[in-house]
Amino acid sequence: MDIVERLSLITRNAEEIITPDEIRDLLATSPRPKAYWGFECSGMIHLGMGLVCGRKIKDLVEAGFEFTIFLADWHSLINNKLGGDMEKIKFCGGYFRECFTSLGLDPQKVRYVWASDLAEKVDYWEKVVRIAKSASVNRVLRALPIMGRSLSEAEIEAAALIYPCMQAADIFQMNIDIACSGIDQRKAHMLAREAADKMGWRKPACIHTPLLTGLTGPAETPRGEFDEDKEMNMRIGAKMSKSIAGSSILIHDMPEEIRQKIKNAFCPPKEVRANPLIEIVRYIILPEKGTIQIPRPPKYGGDLVFKDYGNLESEYLKGSIHPLDLKNAVAEELVAILEPVREHFRRNPRTLEGMKKLEITR
Repeated sequence: MDIVERLSLITRNAEEIITPDEIRDLLATSPRPKAYWGFECSGMIHLGMGLVCGRKIKDLVEAGFEFTIFLADWHSLINNKLGGDMEKIKFCGGYFRECFTSLGLDPQKVRYVWASDLAEKVDYWEKVVRIAKSASVNRVLRALPIMGRSLSEAEIEAAALIYPCMQAADIFQMNIDIACSGIDQRKAHMLAREAADKMGWRKPACIHTPLLTGLTGPAETPRGEFDEDKEMNMRIGAKMSKSIAGSSILIHDMPEEIRQKIKNAFCPPKEVRANPLIEIVRYIILPEKGTIQIPRPPKYGGDLVFKDYGNLESEYLKGSIHPLDLKNAVAEELVAILEPVREHFRRNPRTLEGMKKLEITR
């Protein structure tokens, strides 16, 4: 695979690349560059984390990257995930590993690192302090939405102020070349790049993926203040969330659960913006399967097959695809894609049963 093919693979379906030239230079000069994705251990895995993030990790592994899945246990505690109970957080991290493996991420080709492994080292905390000294309090506060919490919350613990500095320090401590995340976490990566400029460290390139809209669709009024940018605030507030009833599909949901959730999902005709069904096709089904077949009755023209997202979008905007037909196709594709996860937990039920017993908090 040449540089052009590798670059195309690792940047496909990304919302933002910082910067394409930096990544191209990295591919030309490093035989095995390093990338990572950090995850708070916060509860069950839904489509956005499992299949959008998971697909991008697969892309980078295929492109020859040494990839680290970072299990951010201390960050989860700071953010009060799972009640701030470290035992529950650690259990959840083990569940994450099982989920990613069942989704096809070979544990021999990715490595898992706990934040607590980094926190044992004095030089890690030196980096945290130096990053904190390089930024103003206001700049750090602007990066707090990476935690997925509303800026309007009345009480924010003082520990939250070190969270963005820790996330930036994680990158430098692990010598990461490319930091990956959803677009809602870009400010922490920008903090890392700014700190690198000030201290003469090597700047990480960044790959930011889109946010899947929740199945209930976008709300007229955002459910919190997550970002000062109005458009981004709406998108973060509308993203798929396991804590909002009807918003998400969990990767181990049973087939009938998937079908029922998709049946009830927001899917306006002739509208692709913030349409969760269209996004699932674009960011999950086509990258995973390469094609989607949409069954239609013969009197309406018969089945449609798409390999290219642009063609599907065009036909949907014209009204050639009925929302119900799209829903039926998406449901069956997801049932098939997620079968390996269900099979894994049928054979190994202990972890999933343990997760069901945890008090899930955002």
